[in-house]
Amino acid sequence: MSKKEVIHIHIGQTGVQIGSACWELYCLEHGITPDGVLAFSDQSDNSCGAFFNETGAGKVVPRVVMIDLEPTPVDEIRTGTYRQLFHPSTLITGKEDAASNFARGYFGVGREMLDLALNRIRIVAEDCNSLQGFMIFRSFGGGTGSGFTALLLEGLGKDYGKLSKLEYAIYPSPRISPIIVEPYNAVLTSHSTLNTTDVCFIFDNEALYDILARCLDTPRPTYTNLNRLIAQVVSCMTASMRFEGSLNVELVEFRTNLVPYPRIHFPLVTFAPFVPATKAMHESNTTQQLMMQCFEPANQMVKCDPREGSYMSCCLLFRGDVNPNDINTAINQIKSMRTIKFVSWSPTGFKIGVNFQPPVTVPGGDLAALMRAVVMVSNSSAIRGAWERLCKKFSLMYSKRAFVHHYVGEGLEEGEFKNALLNIRALARDYREMEG
Repeated sequence: MSKKEVIHIHIGQTGVQIGSACWELYCLEHGITPDGVLAFSDQSDNSCGAFFNETGAGKVVPRVVMIDLEPTPVDEIRTGTYRQLFHPSTLITGKEDAASNFARGYFGVGREMLDLALNRIRIVAEDCNSLQGFMIFRSFGGGTGSGFTALLLEGLGKDYGKLSKLEYAIYPSPRISPIIVEPYNAVLTSHSTLNTTDVCFIFDNEALYDILARCLDTPRPTYTNLNRLIAQVVSCMTASMRFEGSLNVELVEFRTNLVPYPRIHFPLVTFAPFVPATKAMHESNTTQQLMMQCFEPANQMVKCDPREGSYMSCCLLFRGDVNPNDINTAINQIKSMRTIKFVSWSPTGFKIGVNFQPPVTVPGGDLAALMRAVVMVSNSSAIRGAWERLCKKFSLMYSKRAFVHHYVGEGLEEGEFKNALLNIRALARDYREMEG
């Protein structure tokens, strides 16, 4: 049986670096060497077909497009360990970057790259028999990640209207920020992609740093550590598109089960278990323990407190040695807990995915080799805290019109700032209404 294909699109420095970690992990999971040869070529096993395209020469090539408006991050891949894995023309770079400016990525430099990128995506899509959708990796704060992604998503919407578009985005953290104009870029890009993307899973660096320091004994993490954590989450979410399982989850199902209304499409992501290699032998990690860890606020990938809001829907994606019976017992226990609130209008609340392939870990990485793991993707009204925080930072800067001339100079009208802010405030209010 042929698998339904997914195309990965990595945009900007953040997207490309997360992409590098993701493909490293996929290659380990499917037994693919860094030059793209299947180490154990088994004709009956077609698990890598969803993410890789087999060529006549016996190589497998990732179904991927990487785009950055400046060459440095992509050059690292062009000269790195996996340089022979990727098709050279799927790595697209421009000459000058978007300079952390949404307007430059959307109007200025980005416009010149748009046709090239869409054309490349079309060529990759033509290699697929039944394409089920796109997974887009980017950050909200950078210029390319915010501006160019908004532009590209409009193009994808026109060309591939019905297909699912899932985003994995790095969201501005509460206290640490590498870019001063991050609130501007984040609000403008959220405003312009609210209608063009189906589901957007958000991660924030501060939450990831805390997880690494607290659970994984990595007090001084690099971006590689963060990216490998994100890669592990993405891999768990896509495991059932690639491997056999008793309950498979496809891209469209995320949209159907997680998004009660089109605008409310920013789920919280939680992973369990976070076990470092040093403590691997001392942990039992039963299905029930994994479930309880998912509802721990500390294990979330975004800084916000789920106890402040109500859950609308939960997707639990298990992989490894998991018994469906144990899952049902654990769910019943969670439903009876007082601290975990569901909205009154969602009676069932849970969607389950079970996959038999245990998680694979990168040698020398932070996570221990595990028998079972789970990713919980939940749509919770608590995330409105993150949006309100963002609007507050935006208003502080915009009240003094700080840095606005950079955006206006690249072709953005000043009225757009107000529209964007009103739209995101309305989004935060929409979340509040969900609790009713």
